[in-house]
Amino acid sequence: TTSIRETVVGPNNHISFQGPATGQVMYCWCDDSSQDDNINNEGKSDAPTEQIASVLLLVKQHDEELLTFAAQAVKELTEGLGLQVLLSPELAARMKFYFGVDNPHIRLFERELRPDFGSLDYSTRPATRSELPATGDLPPYQPPWLRTSTSAGESDDILNVDRYKEQASPDLVCTLGGDGLLMYASSLFPGPVPPILCIAGGSLGFLTPFSRSELIDAVKHSLGLITDERKLLQSGLQRAESRNCSIFPGMAALGDSCASLGPDNNSEKSRLLYGPASQICVSMRMRLDCRVINRDGVVRARYNVLNEVVVDRGSSSYLAHLECYCDDVHLTTVQADGIIFSTPTGSTAYSMAAGGSVVHPAVPSILVTPICPHVLSFRSMIFPDHVVIRCFVPDDARSSATVAFDGKHRRELNRGDSVQVQMSIHPVPTINRVDQTFDWLNSLKSSFNFNTRLSQKPISYATSDP
Repeated sequence: TTSIRETVVGPNNHISFQGPATGQVMYCWCDDSSQDDNINNEGKSDAPTEQIASVLLLVKQHDEELLTFAAQAVKELTEGLGLQVLLSPELAARMKFYFGVDNPHIRLFERELRPDFGSLDYSTRPATRSELPATGDLPPYQPPWLRTSTSAGESDDILNVDRYKEQASPDLVCTLGGDGLLMYASSLFPGPVPPILCIAGGSLGFLTPFSRSELIDAVKHSLGLITDERKLLQSGLQRAESRNCSIFPGMAALGDSCASLGPDNNSEKSRLLYGPASQICVSMRMRLDCRVINRDGVVRARYNVLNEVVVDRGSSSYLAHLECYCDDVHLTTVQADGIIFSTPTGSTAYSMAAGGSVVHPAVPSILVTPICPHVLSFRSMIFPDHVVIRCFVPDDARSSATVAFDGKHRRELNRGDSVQVQMSIHPVPTINRVDQTFDWLNSLKSSFNFNTRLSQKPISYATSDP
């Protein structure tokens, strides 16, 4: 359903707002007796396989410590809670090869290629299943932990792929890494995105509010596996009293009494704190639907980006010469190293480094930030989310340009090519530790030392004796 924010009231036809444009989004699990019957006293699901909640686990690559932790977490999620865990084929094979983690609750998850997303040039994009040759081509090389064929003298298969043939859709995505892993998780879903739980395991961790020690508890809360609401409410009240904080989402105090909510504090007082009935706050992070269009109007590539799309001069020594339009109205001529079209989530990334504004993730907007403009009057601008922005390389440009989507899929823009940027209809829901404002401000302070300086000393007035 679509609601209209503006209303006309009164005899004089005054215009008023029904409420704010955006607000805090929350979800909670309804009381379903059939679901409760499938959960035993230990919190483990006894439901049929097709009814068991599934978690897609993504782990930062080339980090042995995180891989070891992830293997233990998979054991707890599958054997302890009875959940289905979806893994990439490479990650599942490594866990089985190095840690012996393998059970019927583990399923494989692979990116589903869509014909209307990605690089639409047949010479550069991966082939879909319908385009793959039936026979005759040599199979690609597979490392030892992925090989499934056995000879007479070999042992059983390291990874039995037959058991993983079905492509399951996850109920929850859990990322164990940094902010880049969240962008990768977003790229896996060109359409609707499941809720994403971000566990800190990278360097900066601006978008990862949960610590590794909270992974199991956070998954249980997010999937509604804690069914005793009275026990949850009572424990929440006790923890709230000890911190002088409200248990309602969005009402947590931001003083020193809540300082223990930081992701690096693992004490009992810093355990997860949700509202009554397990209400969980979610940030609906806007994405940009970006399309590369040639001079004939043919779409050559299409991507959804979570942070930004960057059009720059690439390896050319000349300034980038670009023409930008907003809703088919000429915006400006860009003569700079490039230009950034960013989401509110990406406002704290490349756009901020280039001098752009820092925008709250709930503000529906598109940021336009120039990169080293060769003019004094070109400043960062913020547009509403309903506009369509088009940036193209004119015929009189000295050289071509380059475009990158969330830092990847870099490709050349020839003269006459354009990039069309607009709001994607599918946002990325990320689960908050407290609420979107608290998590955002806490990350600004902890990651960027936002507005931190020594306080001024108070003025002391000397008193003279009477």
